[in-house]
This record gives sequence, structure tokens and C-alpha cells, in this order.
Amino acid sequence: MAEVFRDDLGIPHIRATDVRDLAEAQGEVTARDRGWQIEIDRLRAAGRLSELIGEAGVVWDVFARRARLDETARRAFDALGEADRAFVSAYAGGVRRGMDAAGSRAAEFRVLDETFGDTRPLTAWDDHDPLGVLHVAHALFSTFPHVLWRERVALALGDEWVDLFAGDSGEETTPTAGSNAWALHGSRTASGMPLLAGDPHRIFELPGVYQQVRLACDEFDVIGLAFPGVPGVPHFGHTGDAAWGITNAIAHSVDVFEERLRTVQGGYEALGPHGWEPVEVLRSLIAVRGGGTIEVESLETSRGCIVTDPHPHDGGLRAWSIRHPARTNADLGAGALLPLLRARRAQDVISAFDHWIDPVNRVLAADRGGDVLSATVGTVPRRERDERRRAHSAASVAPAPDRDRVGAVVVRDVAVDANERPSAAAIDLGWAYPSSHRASRIARLLADLAPRTPADFEPIWGDTASGSTAPLRALLPSPDASLSPAAVRVRDLITAWDGRMDAGSEAAGAFGAWRDALVQETAAHPTLAPLREPHPFGAVFDPWMGVEGQVAAVLPRLLQHPALRDDAPALVRRALERAADAGSWGSTHRMLPTHVLADVPRATAPVAGLDVELSGDGDAVRCTGSTPGLTDRAWRGSVARWAWDLADREQSLWSVPFGAAGAPDSPHFSDQLRDWAAVHPTRVVTDWAALHADTPTGAS
Repeated sequence: MAEVFRDDLGIPHIRATDVRDLAEAQGEVTARDRGWQIEIDRLRAAGRLSELIGEAGVVWDVFARRARLDETARRAFDALGEADRAFVSAYAGGVRRGMDAAGSRAAEFRVLDETFGDTRPLTAWDDHDPLGVLHVAHALFSTFPHVLWRERVALALGDEWVDLFAGDSGEETTPTAGSNAWALHGSRTASGMPLLAGDPHRIFELPGVYQQVRLACDEFDVIGLAFPGVPGVPHFGHTGDAAWGITNAIAHSVDVFEERLRTVQGGYEALGPHGWEPVEVLRSLIAVRGGGTIEVESLETSRGCIVTDPHPHDGGLRAWSIRHPARTNADLGAGALLPLLRARRAQDVISAFDHWIDPVNRVLAADRGGDVLSATVGTVPRRERDERRRAHSAASVAPAPDRDRVGAVVVRDVAVDANERPSAAAIDLGWAYPSSHRASRIARLLADLAPRTPADFEPIWGDTASGSTAPLRALLPSPDASLSPAAVRVRDLITAWDGRMDAGSEAAGAFGAWRDALVQETAAHPTLAPLREPHPFGAVFDPWMGVEGQVAAVLPRLLQHPALRDDAPALVRRALERAADAGSWGSTHRMLPTHVLADVPRATAPVAGLDVELSGDGDAVRCTGSTPGLTDRAWRGSVARWAWDLADREQSLWSVPFGAAGAPDSPHFSDQLRDWAAVHPTRVVTDWAALHADTPTGAS
């Protein structure tokens, strides 16, 4: 049994005797607080989501089974060392107890029972399921869907267009997912000890993707952000003596292979470098709630799992496989979970991340001794940069060995990571990166504002300067008779504007409306029409194949292409005319949280009242990303903000967009939203006497 306390925000603080009891307690408390959320992710990993939510889960389930997520999690669990396996098993045991006690009675399960008119009893968690949840959190977080997009461009428009759509240009910011993180050496702080801070950018999921938690036992006392369903705090944590945070390195960690297949008796063969070779085939049935069953063939070549729809091509079949390091190595990085909790020095953190696999991350770590380290962690194939551009031909290219890892770098002043292309060639492991706008902006703000405490970071988190405004404003025409007075007004607003995407700004609203219209006009250009034809990869990859989103990412460069250049002035003018009725930015740029129930017909998702006005943009430090040309609603952005003070942990700050609880009727379901939207993170509380006792774990 473990003690459970809560602070005023309902954040759980768990205190147990030893590591095993603590892991079990974390699992139980997570199941109590987030039972619906973790069950959804467990079913996603198993390819069984359709059993619960019906037709809305089929697309994901097909992908999960093709990619063999659950089998990979089982392999990784079996390969763990004894202590790590016991840690994960204890957590799963706690989840079982917590689901029985409370989690299985979450309101969302009742909504589905009423919607479908039946009942679906939940099955108990297996010991490997936490690793399945960990896998789901990262399964599509690497860059391989972008490789498939580049294949799409090459197939539809020709290889010469691929670099145009790569999204790697110093001339504009690509509005893409990412994260921010920065570190200050003690020589820059009021206390003389290091500060770390940042904010990860992901989809605004309900309940939130990160769970604030405190984990204490006889060995350690750690605060951090957990993935619900996974033990420990793998991405962001503070042990009292050491702290860390990560950003995505945008590395090419997953090779993609174009496979040529042929049918043979009982299955398939794939053409490899040495001729035709057998393909392993697993067949399974998806039971769809409210419907029938769907058979799925999971094909795995010697290179990896085929994750796209096989389709007729050149007298046979064509599909694309991925060589995922988690599957190839039977390792999901869970060996890092326990050592991170035990870290006392920055080097301990980096050593723990030696066990990390995918996605490749950049880590900033610091300790009370004053050390600050920067490292790139994870597994990538040994490929030269030009080999990361497109998929490989399975018939001629063999899998590559893993690249040797690079050691940590000592930070003696300031370090900033924001998914930009690194200056050091040894850790330039990707093909296309977001531009350096966010990284440059943070570095400039750190220099200009000279923050010395965590409280000084609010203007940095809250910075709304957009990186895409300058290259887009360069397209604006001079006023002339071809523009209506209303369009001239829009042009003048944008021209005189400071480039800040503030919710109350009329000029930012005009810019957003003009950008939307320009994306739509450009995406409708006849030259790009082939990109609207059905793609060959399968519906799970539709978000990466959307024309508007990809056009928005490279809009200025695209309008300079010879095929569109002559038409660009007319497109710009038409877009200005269409933007004449724009309101303030916040009138359309509002929170768009996603909830699984929103995809289920006749079910009501608990999102009412959460569509608050938001400042920021997809390419601002204050990331509140939309899809220009489709919607101004912000569906991704800062899913947490954190600042770790190595001198005094109670000066540390954290916040999430919604709240600590997963239950919609809880007062802590969305009680952090207001302060999150205002960029006012709350202080961490570590004084046990200042907390409120809750029901202990293991209690009947």
C-alpha cells in the first residue's frame, strides 16, 4: 500500500516504501484518474480499438496490426532485464487494481454502451501493455510519414518537386509539430544553479497527453510529466538533484522501403536484393462493435512490416514497409525509465537515455553540481543525408546497421533546442527540419530579457511572433486599381502590423484570413491537381497527404516555382479580396481539443466550453497550430509547460492545457486551461504538509 496526496490542482503525489510498491501505486492512481484514456491507448496498441468504439477505430486498428505494435511491445517486454521487467509488471498490476476499483466505470464507457445499445466488458491488462502504450505514443511520431509524403509528391508531380515540398528552407518557417527547450548555466541565473525549461508540442488530446505527477520512495523523490499508462516520467523530470527535458530531433530513424510483392500459394513473396524471398503473413480478425468482422493481413518482409495498402502495380503488387528500430531491436526504450528516476547527476540522465530508442530526441540535463549537458539520444540507421530523402527500393537496397551514438556536449552558457537543423554535422540526422525561427527567437529573447528565475520565462513561452509573416508579406502587391478598397485595407493592416499573432489583433486576423485564402487558391492551382488524386498508402496517413497543409508549409517558395510564378500575383489579389471581412485573430483561432468520442456517431464528446480564444500560431514560440486553408482552430501546440529550478524545486513551474483528472465531471478536468491560455504556469508543491491526503492505493 502507498500513500496518495493531492495538491490544490488534484495532481497526484505518491509516496511508497520501495520502487516496486511505487510502480504499482502509480499504475493504480493512473487508472483511477485516467482509466478511459489508458484503456483507449492499450486498445490502440493491440489493434482492438474497434471493439470499443466501432467503425471509428477501424483505420487505426488496421495500421496497428500491420505494424505489429502489440507483438513488438511483447518482444520488448520479454527482452527487458529483470529489474526493468519487474518495474513495468508492477505498474501493470496497479493498473489492473485501479481499473477494477474505478477506471472501468469512467463515464465515456457508459456513453458508448448507450450509443451502441450493448455492453463491452473490459479485459484485464497484461504485463506488457504499458510498453504498448509507450509504443502508441511514438508509433507515428518519427519522420517516416513525411517520407511517404515525399513519395506521394514524386509519384504525382515528379521527383524534381520533392525538394520543393521538403519543408527545409531558411526563407520561411514550416508550421509543423515540434517542441521548445532551453537551458541556462548557473552563471546566468539568480541562484547560481542551472535552470531548464520548455514546452512539448503535440495534438491537444482530451484528456491531456501528459500527466503531472510526483513519485517518491526510499530511493528517490521525483516530479515530472508522465505518459498515462507508462511508468515513470520518461520525457520531463526533476529528481531534486538532477533534471531533464527533451525535444524531438526530427531524425530519420525509420527507413522506408518500396516493396514489390507477388502472390504464391499460401501467401506472398517480396523481391529483395538477392531475389524473391518469403514474406511472413499473419491474419487476424477485427471485431467491429456495431458491425461485423474485418480480416487484416499483416505482412512482414526481411526489411520490416508493410504498413500501407498493397495495390496492383507492374504485374504484381506494390506496398511500402518500414524498418522500425523498436521492432528490429525488440526494444522500446523502457530500460531508461527506472534509471531516470534514480538520476542524481546530469551524466546519470544521459546514461539513462543510452537505453532510449525511438523517436530520436535531444536532451537537456542539469544537476545541482552545476553541470549542464546536451545530447541527442535514440537509434538511427547509418544513412547518408541523400539516402534519407525518399523510400529505398527493396529490390536493390539492404537494411543499414545502426549508427554509433554521439556523446553529450557540455553547456557553459545557454542552449536552445527547437527542432531546427543542428549546426553540428554529427547530430544532423534528418532530411527536412522546421526552420530555425523558434530557436532563433528563443535565443534572442534569452539574450534581450536576461531571465534569471523560472518566473521570468513567461514572456518566452508567450511569444507570438510568427516566422512566416515576413516571406508572405513580401508577396503583397502595391495598391492599385485592381484592388477593392476593402482589399487595400487588408493589405495595409498586414503591412503595418508587427507580426505578432495575438488573439485580440485585427491585423493578425486579417493576415490569418489572407493566408487561409491564399493557401486555398494555391492548392486549387491546376498544376497541383494530381496531389488530390487518391494516394496509395491507406487512410491512416491521410493527415500527412492533405494538400492544404503541405501547401501552407512551403507557400512562399511554391509561389516562386515556374509553374505557378506567373499566376501568383492574381492568387495573392484574390486572397486579399476574400479576407476583407476578417475579424480579430482570436475570433477564429480557438482551441480545438480532440476526443475519441468525437469520431463516434451519436456520441457526445466532453469538449463544451473548451474552445477558448488563443494567441500564437503554428510557427510561433507560443505554438497553437492550425491548418491554414482548412481551419484556424488550434488542434496542436504546447501540451505542457515546464521549468526546472535546480536550486529550489519549489520554484519550478508546470502547467498543462486541461487538468489532472480524466473524468469530465471532475473539478480538475480542465481547471488549468485558463492559466495555461494566459501562460501562467503554477509552482510545483513538494511540501507534504501542504498537500491533501487521498485514498491510499491498495485500499479496499
